[in-house]
Amino acid sequence: MARTKQQHKTDKKRITFKLEAAEAKQAVLVGDFNSWNEKKHVMKKDNKGRWTKIVTLPPGRYEYKFLVDGQWQNDPGNDQIVQNTFGTHNNILKV
Repeated sequence: MARTKQQHKTDKKRITFKLEAAEAKQAVLVGDFNSWNEKKHVMKKDNKGRWTKIVTLPPGRYEYKFLVDGQWQNDPGNDQIVQNTFGTHNNILKV
């Protein structure tokens, strides 16, 4: 008997990450969704000192942080955190 495989539609969502860091020269969004690549999601700064980056992610649970001028920083707008293997914390995002 032949079996039919059902295709599961993955609805990706556009997520906007925001960070207030007017004095920063560079901000990068880094997380497990980009293999913690420090060059992949460079954020853009507006004229009010707010950094943003839009990424499209499938449903799931993700861990992330910001890299601001070479220093790791948690997202001050997200209080959902988990301890990482380095003894610090990552933010959690559920899509």
